[in-house]
Amino acid sequence: MINFFKSLYLTPRFFYVLAVLIALFLASYWYNSIYGILWIIVFFLGILVLVEMVMLFTTKGLIANRIVPDKFSNSDLNPVIIQLQNKHPFNIHVALVDELPVQFQKRDFFQELQIKGNERANFTYDVRPVDRGEYHFGNLNCYTTTFLRLVRKRYTFNNEQLVKVYPSFIQMKAYDFLAIDNRRSHLGLKKIRRIGHTMEFEQIKEYIPGDDVRTVNWKATAKQGQLMVNQFQDEKMQPVYSIIDTSRVMKMPFEGLKLVDYAINSALAFSNIALKKKDKVGLIDFSNKLGNFLPAQSKKTYLMTIMEALYNVDSKYLDADYGILQSLVRRKITQRSLLLLYTNFEHISSLQRQLPYLQVIAKKHVLVVIFFENTELKTLVQSKAETTSDIMDQTIAQQFEFDKKVILRELQQRSIQAILTSPEDLTVNTINKYLEIKARGIL
Repeated sequence: MINFFKSLYLTPRFFYVLAVLIALFLASYWYNSIYGILWIIVFFLGILVLVEMVMLFTTKGLIANRIVPDKFSNSDLNPVIIQLQNKHPFNIHVALVDELPVQFQKRDFFQELQIKGNERANFTYDVRPVDRGEYHFGNLNCYTTTFLRLVRKRYTFNNEQLVKVYPSFIQMKAYDFLAIDNRRSHLGLKKIRRIGHTMEFEQIKEYIPGDDVRTVNWKATAKQGQLMVNQFQDEKMQPVYSIIDTSRVMKMPFEGLKLVDYAINSALAFSNIALKKKDKVGLIDFSNKLGNFLPAQSKKTYLMTIMEALYNVDSKYLDADYGILQSLVRRKITQRSLLLLYTNFEHISSLQRQLPYLQVIAKKHVLVVIFFENTELKTLVQSKAETTSDIMDQTIAQQFEFDKKVILRELQQRSIQAILTSPEDLTVNTINKYLEIKARGIL
């Protein structure tokens, strides 16, 4: 009996009808002739409510199931599927109220659909997480009613489902496909002209129009009686490290996603590309102290190890200690390597404090410092200033934008590779720089 009353709900239509009846009963004080008719209507209303309750409560007429993937991809749209089965012989209306994880801060999820008798239906919606970690779904609440829509029966399914949000593997797969398909330029990845032949010899092949005439192998040409050229491939098994600064400067959010998560998504996609290029990939994260250190390896399965490490990376409200990073690189990375450092500098003074450490690292390794444009400031700079306050804000924003360019120039003058990028273009620009370094044989 307790479960019966817990699952019984009266619909808004019932209360609208009740409100009209109350108003008419009030009017019957002056119009006595309608008083008896109103009681007949009340009697029939009660019968209709009882009929609908019998139709809904005599059998378990609805089966529902929420299907979620084993893991969500951070910053991407992830589908959640609701499967419904109507076991009643008649049509029903279903109102869905899904209890989403607290991270989404959405408490107004409500969807309505109609299911025919003895049929199934699916409903799909998308969620976009912006934080890594564990997401707990609550109950899937379903409220069924008949064509009368006076009474609802509540069903509860899928209590406490857990989904882990990992770095963006959807983005990783997208770049993986483009790398295999050799159509990277579609996403803004530029073609790099190769300088010289700093690559490894692969094979001798027949000349075709467009081949570099400087690669003609004259001995092979004489033997075969036709032009033959040497074919080269990128050097392989070169160590490449993604280094992620997890200090307070990486807490800044853009479009709901923190800079550290942009860096993590980019590091995962880039590591996948580097493994496809037969290089060795590694990972370092640090703040005021060292976090993960994964030595560079070339195994394909190593990508899962990197993903698990990136899943557990946490940013802190503390300043980064570049001294311990420089010490780690000196002790642990003995072979000349490509180091991609994801960090952020908002002012030239913040760079000058860390510059001695960066210069020491860059003496032995190819160091690429990747930091971020403030896209919100760029919008402010490009807007039209109408008041004195707007002009002051725009002037300050222009100064910050200029400081970023000064930082870029300071790094380049000290023979440190640098990328100044917007958060949304981070992965593209990082892969561009990697391809450029490989093509020019800098590593």
